[in-house]
Amino acid sequence: MFRFDIEVEAFMKLRGWLLAFLLGSANVAVAQLPPQTEERPALVVLVVVDQMRYDYLTRFGHEFDSGLKRLLQEGAVFTNANYEAAPTMTAVGHSTILSGATPSVSGIAGNTWYERAEGRNVTSVFDDEVTALGGGNGASPKRLAVTTVGDELKYSGKGGKVFGVSLKDRSAILPAGRTADGAFWLVDGQFVSSSWYFEQLPAWVTRFNDAKPADKFGGVTWVDVVMPEPGPELYDAIDSSPFADQLVLDFARTLLVEEGLGLDEATDLLSVSFSAVDYVGHATGPDTPRMHDMILQIDKRIGALMEAAERQAGEGKVLLVLTADHGVSPVPEENMAKGLPGGRYNTRGEREAVEAALTAAFGEGSYIEANGEMGLYLNADPVPGKKIPFEELQRVAAETLRQQPHVSRVYTRADLERGLISGDRIDRRVYNGFSPRHSPDVLVVHEPNWLGNGFGGTTHGSPYSYDTHVPVIFWGPSYLVKPGLYHDDVAVHDIAPTLASMLGIATPSGAQGRVLSEIIP
Repeated sequence: MFRFDIEVEAFMKLRGWLLAFLLGSANVAVAQLPPQTEERPALVVLVVVDQMRYDYLTRFGHEFDSGLKRLLQEGAVFTNANYEAAPTMTAVGHSTILSGATPSVSGIAGNTWYERAEGRNVTSVFDDEVTALGGGNGASPKRLAVTTVGDELKYSGKGGKVFGVSLKDRSAILPAGRTADGAFWLVDGQFVSSSWYFEQLPAWVTRFNDAKPADKFGGVTWVDVVMPEPGPELYDAIDSSPFADQLVLDFARTLLVEEGLGLDEATDLLSVSFSAVDYVGHATGPDTPRMHDMILQIDKRIGALMEAAERQAGEGKVLLVLTADHGVSPVPEENMAKGLPGGRYNTRGEREAVEAALTAAFGEGSYIEANGEMGLYLNADPVPGKKIPFEELQRVAAETLRQQPHVSRVYTRADLERGLISGDRIDRRVYNGFSPRHSPDVLVVHEPNWLGNGFGGTTHGSPYSYDTHVPVIFWGPSYLVKPGLYHDDVAVHDIAPTLASMLGIATPSGAQGRVLSEIIP
């Protein structure tokens, strides 16, 4: 036999041995893969507490004796979860949680914005093509440009019903998504909806409203507040009290039963947003006896909701996520009294300075179309016939704003559309929060704890930690959630891809986060 033949025969034998080894190894590897569980929760519950700062958990945690106590003891608790987009507003937060998308993708640029295509200011859920059912204005999720966990759950064939409930329309509508079976919010003491979901309110909702559930709080004392007697004054005042959250809880518990959530093989989803903390926070700030009591009341509301969900779907059948839509700044005057940074800048003065600078540069004209939540919308043709480059208008406006007291950073539409940012965390949050279609043309970030002078109390919206740092807690069956404290940085937009992975469904279309695999067994 020639040497070549010997070498070929040896190679063929070696190849056979190698192939047998690899196949055997592959079989062993396949045999060692963990079995894929077919278990799924019967009910997913999202709980959002509007304006709940993370530090409320550490400041008041020793007083919790209900839902928040259970979540902190039994859940996967992320101690450093932040929104990675600004403005930190209610609509932005609620649109992010179950979509995983920041405004740069979702299109939800704030609570309100100037809609150039319509030539008017609009809210995040305003829709004059649908009919209001029960009161208020027509509202829908049509401005949300991405899918949510609920949408993907339905599309997968594994999902059943999806609902959203809140005091606020945007807080009920946006987390539930575009294909939800219903969203309900409170108007004048009654729960309402829109024709986006059905032609008329379900009969059980009408029965709930006919009982006038808000009236029982007339004349009741809370901390240092005596509620008005039943009527329009009570219905206005109730938003800034724990009684609004009690109405949302009562309605959500009724919905669980009436809609039969959590009773079959399909996974249902219920989003419940408690909004009253936000109203109290705006009026009084985060450091008052009212806020202290609000958080203790929220502890009890969440506990009651958890009990209702388990009673409906069964123990071990509920997967719950708790978070907030944003935090809040301390009241500037209180900071100043303590010798801490903060104050109020001249909102009108900033606009007037920009108008004066543009007039000096280009002549008399109509330069500002609208105020935005984080900046100014400029008129693209302020002096008809002059054809001023739009980028020049932005540049002059930005340079003027940078010279104003307590302005930290200014961004132009042109720079953000080109991605021209320095890249620190504040810049990235502004970039993630910039919607090319809906955001202002010049965006302003003021120094920390400096708020506009057009109102009292306090607010939110900045890219700073007091507005971005919120609770994120997963709680559920042991095959889905590994309890404990998790201290690494995570983002609120990680919630949606994590839920999608847990439920075995597609990640929502605009999701930008990661799966929090560290909590999945």
